[in-house]
Amino acid sequence: MTASETMIFVFLMVMALPFAIWRVLGGRQTLPLVVVQILCGIALGPAILGQIAPDFHAAIFSPDIIKGLNAVALLAVMIFVFFAGIELDLRAAWDERRDTGITAGLALIVPFAAGALAGLVLFQWQGWLGPNAALWQGALGLGMASAVTALPILVLFLKQLGLMQQALGQRVLRYASLDDIAIWAVLALILLDFQRLGRQAVFAMFFIGAAYAMRKLMPRLAQGHRWPIALIWMLACALVTDWAGLHYIVGAFLAGAILDADWLGHEEVDRYSTFTLTALMPIFFLATGLRTSWEMGGPAVFGAAALLLVAAVGGKLLGVAIAGRILHWPKGDAWGIGWLLQTKALIMIIFSNVLLDKGLISGGTFTALLLMAVASTVLTMPIVTRWLAAR
Repeated sequence: MTASETMIFVFLMVMALPFAIWRVLGGRQTLPLVVVQILCGIALGPAILGQIAPDFHAAIFSPDIIKGLNAVALLAVMIFVFFAGIELDLRAAWDERRDTGITAGLALIVPFAAGALAGLVLFQWQGWLGPNAALWQGALGLGMASAVTALPILVLFLKQLGLMQQALGQRVLRYASLDDIAIWAVLALILLDFQRLGRQAVFAMFFIGAAYAMRKLMPRLAQGHRWPIALIWMLACALVTDWAGLHYIVGAFLAGAILDADWLGHEEVDRYSTFTLTALMPIFFLATGLRTSWEMGGPAVFGAAALLLVAAVGGKLLGVAIAGRILHWPKGDAWGIGWLLQTKALIMIIFSNVLLDKGLISGGTFTALLLMAVASTVLTMPIVTRWLAAR
């Protein structure tokens, strides 16, 4: 096959295979398509397909094809986190600031502490900490990865469960939205390059001034001009952030966070976000799957994933339970809300990709985090479905 035919074949495989598997499984609500897409991305990587059919894998995923996939994945993930930033509703969080602050704070701090402690244990053995990381950076990275809630996937789950417009769904969205801000702020802290502090100061000044100008400009633009300007804004922020020594994903998220969904239209944001998730993000899942590594040995990677899963799930449930006790929630609410906030896939995978890109974690740790993200997300829907049926 020619290079273009191979690339189209890869796109076809990435689109068709997860959908076919999902349909064979009955298109069940408890196993969303996005979870199957993530699993297929891992299966098509060197850890599974590369072991089963190494010649076929090498022929299909040549270096040139991988470069093309990485370029598409880069654009896909920028757009995706841009939409995640737009979907934040900070005004609602402010209106319910006591409930939101206590719950979001505990839902973040407790799993963060548990994940950081798990990281400190893991990093006692060679090969888990990245080549460019100080111990504190690795521990903070695993702590935040354990605390992440993937806001876009949470939105998808809430829609499937019929909770999106209900009071419970709005509460959970507020908690996840506030935690999203903290997660990206800590990522920026972890990525601080003290040799590039001058550039980072330039970025901070640029962003504050440009964000103020964008918020003044966007409401005055004609509706047909707002989307092109918004995408140009996203790319400019991503470029300057990457130049400053942080990561383009941080810039893309911040670019979306300062925009109001009202300016672009809630229905259009939802439609474009769904298109990105359906058409572009499977390429990112594949590019991520191609980076999975079993260099530490299968049992060791699964053991690390199990340790991180216990820290992430147990920490989140404990943090929300403490919040429920303080705020006198009805019995059982903490269990359901704690599980809804376990949806880690996508944002945590993106977060882990950043840590790997910057050399803060090793390939083995990245694979363990990937397995943990998939496991926590797969568990969420069936447990929450049973909880809702019992309410």
